[in-house]
Amino acid sequence: MVSWLTQGLIFYVVAVTAFYFVLFVIAARQLRKESGLQLIQYEDVLHSTFTPPLSILVPAFNEETGIVASTRSLLSIHYQEFEVIVINDGSTDQTRDVMINEFAMVELKGKVQWSGLQQPTQPVKGIYRSMRHPNLFFIDKENGGKSDALNVGINFSKYPYFVSLDGDSVLDMDALIKVMKPIVEARPGEEIIATGGSVGIANGSQISSGHLAAGAVALSRNRIVVMQVIEYLRAFLMGRMGLSKYNLLLIVSGAFGVFKKSWVIEAGGYEVNTVGEDMELVVRLHRLVKEKKSKARIVYISDPVCWTEVPENLKVLHRQRTRWHRGLFESLWKHKKMFLNPRYGTIGLISIPYFVLIELLGPVVELLGYLCILVGYFLDVVNVQYAIILSIVMLLYGSLLSMGAVLLEEWGLHKYSRLSDMSRLFLFALSEAFWYRPLMTLWRFEGFLQALSGKRADWGEMTRKSGIMGVKPPNNPPVAK
Repeated sequence: MVSWLTQGLIFYVVAVTAFYFVLFVIAARQLRKESGLQLIQYEDVLHSTFTPPLSILVPAFNEETGIVASTRSLLSIHYQEFEVIVINDGSTDQTRDVMINEFAMVELKGKVQWSGLQQPTQPVKGIYRSMRHPNLFFIDKENGGKSDALNVGINFSKYPYFVSLDGDSVLDMDALIKVMKPIVEARPGEEIIATGGSVGIANGSQISSGHLAAGAVALSRNRIVVMQVIEYLRAFLMGRMGLSKYNLLLIVSGAFGVFKKSWVIEAGGYEVNTVGEDMELVVRLHRLVKEKKSKARIVYISDPVCWTEVPENLKVLHRQRTRWHRGLFESLWKHKKMFLNPRYGTIGLISIPYFVLIELLGPVVELLGYLCILVGYFLDVVNVQYAIILSIVMLLYGSLLSMGAVLLEEWGLHKYSRLSDMSRLFLFALSEAFWYRPLMTLWRFEGFLQALSGKRADWGEMTRKSGIMGVKPPNNPPVAK
């Protein structure tokens, strides 16, 4: 029995490694193609009459430290027509007062036009508009979670496309031009209903006046942050770019994604009481596309960058990763009928199985593999050579993929221009298998068990570090999120 399991695990590891290698090749070719685009092409998009206006939705919960810098960065982006809507989801800190004071907000009186999303939301306590920036709005509502806040923002928004952003995020100046390019330049008969861009890590860089200056990207000295930089590069540049090429993308990051509002409204808006609201919505959109027999697509663009702050200690990172894995489980379980269902085309036959068998069950299989090797060794029923090969492959393939993701960043984006930063990224990628990967495997497995036990969704806790986002917090200490 143990020997049979070991052989099955060897096949699994080989198959997973081959799949990731294919993604790497696809991503490398696509990144090379996109890196040849010239800025003038984006300027054409900026001034094109076909470029639609955007509503930028920023749900905020206890974001007093970074919300002002984030809002300033959004108000100064390069885009011809847009509105910024900050939705305060019942914050217990000074988020509301900071926004009202910094941007000279006045409350709107009278009837407000809503977009018609049928999803019920928590009550809105007040809607404000900036006297200094007519396109800046602030909605103060009772706490209902991130999905509820986004649904309120969708209802209030007036433009045909909306961007969802985290409250602690800032954008590169041209990010929205670049992420809208596939929508503007879609071929006749082709409809792009969602696009996602890369999310970069701000820790280690100084963001001033709501922007990260060109050439100012720096790698943090914190080893936990460095490993997350590598993770993000692998997830975005390799995973999402490879899947996007064939319309297999199931995740548009909640930190930075553009959606066509009419499709989201038809799909029912964001699902409340779930951790992975971003992935769940994208899966539901794919499901709607297939059921309507539409050719609409969801794409990923590598160059647009949204900068955000990530955990700097293991305690907060642990909570984040278990929460993410619960969200993955919830999204896939809710749409389990799509698994291996030919009605949903390549989404049901390739993408959903990939996320179930590799992303969701990966930590379970990996831990099972180590257990089989250990038990088989003591029972003398496992070929020692096979066991050693399996262990080495399971340990090292993740590190090799991470090193490949760093190569993709160097080839295509060049965000980390310092030689010392690139060297550290390579060294940490090589060390991943010996400390970081085992931690992630254990935490993802814990998240899987939590999902099975029915642990409820929450926003989780993310303590902000003063100064990273280029703004000083108020005198009173911020409440952790």
